[in-house]
Amino acid sequence: MDLKQFEINILPLKDKIFRLAYYLLANKTEAEDATQEVFLKLWNIRQELLAVENMQAFVLRVTRNLCLDKIRSQNRRAGTDELFDDAVVEKNNNPHERVELIDTLTIVRKLIASLPETQRTIISLRDIEELEFEEISAITGLNENAIKVNLSRARKKIRDFFSTHPTNSNATL
Repeated sequence: MDLKQFEINILPLKDKIFRLAYYLLANKTEAEDATQEVFLKLWNIRQELLAVENMQAFVLRVTRNLCLDKIRSQNRRAGTDELFDDAVVEKNNNPHERVELIDTLTIVRKLIASLPETQRTIISLRDIEELEFEEISAITGLNENAIKVNLSRARKKIRDFFSTHPTNSNATL
């Protein structure tokens, strides 16, 4: 794979790589570093990439593995870092509603960061990246049934938090 092919096939996945890294590492700076490391790894194996059938699944699997290695080597649980979906927040012209939305996004991000690694990965790939179960299976190595169970449990934990703390967005996680 030459530079032009790399730019066409790999570089467009930058945002997906970053988002997955962010949800796994829960730190913007570490996610940016991980994104660069993924690109470097992929560049170093660029000739082998020609044989890859599903490039997106392969690239996200490399990203996931690199992030899990980082987490294990640092022997820590993911913390939180401020990163909001500005497009969603800016659609709301009412300042009060914008603040509430930012608070809700913060809570959801903290809840996702507190999930077990498998659930955190799956909810990120399905609900954030909107990947199909087949693609998630290729990335995680889990069968579709296991993915659905983990996704259901992750969503339930988030729903349960909001059902027990409906009016207090600043409740302790």
